[in-house]
Amino acid sequence: MADIENDSEELLDDGNNNIIPVSIEDEMRTAYIDYSMSVIVSRALPDVRDGLKPVHRRVLYGMSDLGVYHNKAHKKSARIVGEVLGKYHPHGDSSVYETMVRMAQEWSLRYMLVDGQGNFGSIDGDNAAAMRYTEARMQRLAEEMLADLNKEVVDFIPNFDDSLTEPSVLPGKLPNLLVNGSSGIAVGMATNMAPHNLTEVIDGIIEYIKNPEITVEELTKFVTAPDFPTGGIIYGYTGVKKALETGRGRIVMRAVATIHTDKNNREQIIVTEVPYQTNKASLIEKTASMVNEKRIEGISAIRDESDRNGLRIVYDIKRDAMANVVLNQLFKYTGLQTSFSVNNVALVKGRPRICNLRDLISYYVEHRHEIVVRRTEYDLREANKRLHLLEGLLKALDVIDLVIATIRSSKDAEEARNVLTGNGQMNTESRFFKDITVPSGFVFDFSEIQAREILSMRLQRLTGLERNKIQNEYDALVLTVADYEDILAKVERRMQIITDELLELREKYGDERRTQIVHSAEDIDIEDLIAEQEMVITISNEGYIKRTSLTEYKSQARGGKGSKGATTKADDFAEHLFIASTHNYLLIFTDHGKVYWLKVYAIPEGSKTSKGRPLQNLISIESGEKVQAVINVKNFKDEDYINNNNLIFCTKKGQIKKTILEAYSRPRQNGINAITINEGDALLDVRLTDGSNEIIMAVGSGRAIRFNESQVRPMGRTASGVRGISVKEGDEVIGMVCLSRPDSNLLVVSEKGYGKRSDIDAYRVIKRGGKGVTTLKITEKTGALISIKEVIDTDHLMISRKSGVMIRFAVSELRTMGRATQGVRLINLAAGDQIASVAKIEHIEEEELEKTTLEEGTENIDGEATDLPTDENQTDNNDIPTDENSEDVE
Repeated sequence: MADIENDSEELLDDGNNNIIPVSIEDEMRTAYIDYSMSVIVSRALPDVRDGLKPVHRRVLYGMSDLGVYHNKAHKKSARIVGEVLGKYHPHGDSSVYETMVRMAQEWSLRYMLVDGQGNFGSIDGDNAAAMRYTEARMQRLAEEMLADLNKEVVDFIPNFDDSLTEPSVLPGKLPNLLVNGSSGIAVGMATNMAPHNLTEVIDGIIEYIKNPEITVEELTKFVTAPDFPTGGIIYGYTGVKKALETGRGRIVMRAVATIHTDKNNREQIIVTEVPYQTNKASLIEKTASMVNEKRIEGISAIRDESDRNGLRIVYDIKRDAMANVVLNQLFKYTGLQTSFSVNNVALVKGRPRICNLRDLISYYVEHRHEIVVRRTEYDLREANKRLHLLEGLLKALDVIDLVIATIRSSKDAEEARNVLTGNGQMNTESRFFKDITVPSGFVFDFSEIQAREILSMRLQRLTGLERNKIQNEYDALVLTVADYEDILAKVERRMQIITDELLELREKYGDERRTQIVHSAEDIDIEDLIAEQEMVITISNEGYIKRTSLTEYKSQARGGKGSKGATTKADDFAEHLFIASTHNYLLIFTDHGKVYWLKVYAIPEGSKTSKGRPLQNLISIESGEKVQAVINVKNFKDEDYINNNNLIFCTKKGQIKKTILEAYSRPRQNGINAITINEGDALLDVRLTDGSNEIIMAVGSGRAIRFNESQVRPMGRTASGVRGISVKEGDEVIGMVCLSRPDSNLLVVSEKGYGKRSDIDAYRVIKRGGKGVTTLKITEKTGALISIKEVIDTDHLMISRKSGVMIRFAVSELRTMGRATQGVRLINLAAGDQIASVAKIEHIEEEELEKTTLEEGTENIDGEATDLPTDENQTDNNDIPTDENSEDVE
């Protein structure tokens, strides 16, 4: 088969009846390459100099031919299309008309080049009316693209039938490629260039002219980001920076959406700007479809209230839904958030090339420099021509009697011209020389051009006033010629001219940015601007989060009623309390086994009594998820740290898993799966360890097990883990402690406010998977076990009740008791109230806190018969041997 293919030939006739064998493969290859280059160079890619494709260039040049300038009347679009088709663009009329239509749409081009009159389509995707119904003319800005075209500043090439010529490129005073961008698909390549703000672009070009060695990073201080015609928001700067520096990048765009409350006290999301190239009608239709399919929940109605004053889309939010959560869903699933993939491919000297911001500016300046040079050379030529004529006129006026006599004595203009140019003899014998003295040997030496000008001179030029005008014009022109020569001799002068023209453009057409830039956390490291300090982080049961300065909480005596800690709903309470630095990363784990990342400084700061902000506003937590654990991580840049520390996971059914921290070191906005949760189970707690810790797990019935972390082998991020403690039906794990300090005690707290601390040594190390030993004597008075903590004397406790009241006291106020005792009351509870959560504050210096004693509620109840003495030699009947044959559950 290969031989057949290689021998494939076609017989061609060369016109002389000679048969020439030609390889089909070679012929197809050549034809395809020719076609590809034709598409690349002559159709799909813009020229880096004027930013136009051939069809755009021909439309503007054709409109210039017709004289449809901004200050002239509109002409029928069909007339303009016919002009372009007939003279310059031998393709379909739809390609020319659609090009002209796009240049007249304010949502397509940042700076429109065509002024359309009639129906030119809409942002809903409606097509423009037929070209016989619409009219158009050039915008004033488009005329800047064509300025000086008649001064031989660019090369002209033959049109398709060699009957006319057209410009190969426009002078392009406007930096069109940067301010309007371009898009196109060629063969084997494509371009997608974003529009920018004219004021910013001109500022950047001027800075480049001042310092040609300027870097892209320095240029981005002036050209900050793309500026889209539809406005919107650029969300995150990483893609923008990459696009400006390399010519390729992905820019995330968002709609401008605000949350309002209507007169019926119902929330609404109002969208006033959509991302670039987003079809509004299609956006609304797809959103409505997703609402009907329950992919997006919480929206009761969608209305398009757009009019001639601007775009406006209204989403009515259901009463039981949160507008912020719905808005996040809209960004995630609909066109309210899209991306623009920058691919700056343009023709540079006829070849496609990827250009960054500096490249685009340098090629523009190079082009404008050539334009200024060629324009000045043209002006100099014209000025010298005029100067030559004026010299002839002045010289003629000096011998005007001889000139007049010569003209009057000549039989025709040809003879007079010959005499004036010195190619003929004066007829001094003529009667017109009767009273005129001709100097001996005098001969006229005017040039051909001067002689023609003299012959066409009107008699009024002979007056003294006219002579003065000629002399003044001549003197001024001498200075102009000297100026042109100076411009051509000095590159600084030429660059100043380019700068002045740009400043004039900025003054006439410059405007404010339409597209906002919202920096994401990954774009800017703002930690240097934020003081590092310890904060109390509070997360309520319903997902409200806040951070409060640690100094707002004052130390109180054990047994007090506490101070008001948070203003919450009747059925909400502070469930998670912990201490973190403002520079820390928080790994937030939910009961579904997912993990989310959040910087502490990104949490809104609130007072001790404030409610906080919904966690859904800060992270993309899914509906129905509940926060179970939060881990403080200093940073993810230290490889030794993330590779030598582990996360220990504990579930309510007693599963335990160990995974290195590195597996969770790549933050993602929408979170990732941290552990696989089996059916009927839920994630309970997560701890950070160094690999040498001992682990204690406890269940609500009052039992606890202690085993070494080494018994849990490292597993992958999505593993489900192995059995840590045996859990009976109806019981569940309530907490896990990873022992890290040799002098620590185990603190246990029951739901009715009883607690104690016991020596760790009272819990012997056994194999994981067993039933454990008694850690608190559970009675109706104490209630079920709800919390275990590892504490030392310098620690403080912060206990929260479901009613919202908190109390803080030192662990040193709580004496050490036996493992199986009932404990002492830690906080007074009203009838029906219970403890919601217990937090530990490590190593608090006494001078940081102001010791206060409440006037009431400080009754010491140690005298009550709540401490059950433990016989040192007593055998605990609740000690149950570990089942050595228990299996790991992966």
